Amino acid sequence: MNPVLETRDLTIRFGGHVAVDRVSCAFHAGTLTAIVGPNGAGKTTYFNLISGQLKATSGSVLLEGEDITALPAPLRTRRGLGRAFQLTQLFPNLSVLENVRLAVQARHGGGLQLLSVWLDHKHLLDEAQAVLEAVRLADKADAPASALPHGDQRKLEVALMMALDPKVYMFDEPTAGMSVDEVPVVLDLIRALKQRRDKTILLVEHKMDVVRELADRIIVLHNGQLLADGEPAQVMALPVVQSAYMGTVAVEEGA
Repeated sequence: MNPVLETRDLTIRFGGHVAVDRVSCAFHAGTLTAIVGPNGAGKTTYFNLISGQLKATSGSVLLEGEDITALPAPLRTRRGLGRAFQLTQLFPNLSVLENVRLAVQARHGGGLQLLSVWLDHKHLLDEAQAVLEAVRLADKADAPASALPHGDQRKLEVALMMALDPKVYMFDEPTAGMSVDEVPVVLDLIRALKQRRDKTILLVEHKMDVVRELADRIIVLHNGQLLADGEPAQVMALPVVQSAYMGTVAVEEGA
């Protein structure tokens, strides 16, 4: 089976510092890959290179076999690469429902036409409402996106990505800043996406209990390089991973 997403020798340098160093990985539909590593390992930078927020120094990114390395982030999104990345800032003064409705409209090819007559797009509103119910934001539908507390903004990021229905879902610490009560909502959504078996999911996460439960595969980055790649139990048992990562996790979780 051909990979949905692939990076080949993906590299970025900032001056003399190599933040991501020749990382080659293939990601397939129906799998959830957790990307782990200590702080400064290059995890978020790798995400930024894949999603187009950063331009690679060398190497390539392929989506369904097509080289998208030269495409800017918005065009990568249109091709089916979705990332929860402060998406609520797109339309902070619009309501939560309007934000999601526009994402649904964009997926249907209608563009972001703010002056569209809502009654002509009832099916778009119905889809948007269903997404809000899934992320448990239906009661906040009329609130401005900018007025949401942090946890609800993270849920709205997930809602916008769900509304776009991408081929690849990229979650960068999706539960960061959430209360204990809010975390299960987002994790349940990720579980549901995984159960569909037709989506490719990438997850950067520091909480190892979450990684162990959700991941089909773990890749470990350390100093920008791919240190390990395989099934969770096998990867986490490797001595090189234990020394490079697990000690850091213990400090972070105990902090």
